[in-house]
Amino acid sequence: MGSSGFFVVCMLHSLISIACGGLILFCLKEISVLGHGVETARMLSGSTPHDQLLVQTSNSFAGLLLVLIGCLLFMVAFVKDREFQGFFAKGCVLLHFSMALWRVYFERRLEDLAHDWPRQLVGDIVLALSWVFFLVYAWREKYD
Repeated sequence: MGSSGFFVVCMLHSLISIACGGLILFCLKEISVLGHGVETARMLSGSTPHDQLLVQTSNSFAGLLLVLIGCLLFMVAFVKDREFQGFFAKGCVLLHFSMALWRVYFERRLEDLAHDWPRQLVGDIVLALSWVFFLVYAWREKYD
């Protein structure tokens, strides 16, 4: 499972990241309405033209960052060094759990996003668990 498991997890995360980033870049209004509802999506897009430009710019950078992270994960998927794979997986677990903590302590306090954070929290935990499962299988393979 070691190397092939790492490849599979990296590729799945890469596809998820590139797909989400692409949707943010090219279909943000539709995705916002689908995820938040019409009223919340309108409030999140900004009330003045200046605010709207800032929000659009911020979302464009977020989408681009997700696409770049997906490309990085795609490249990392081909690394065969088991020590690096374990190190990288532990870092990804830390990153996803940190994001989950951010949602619990800060994002849930935002009135406009208060109903979205539990669903996003579950997503963060599932993504972290995929790396944990890889680490468990790699550990089992190492000591069996």
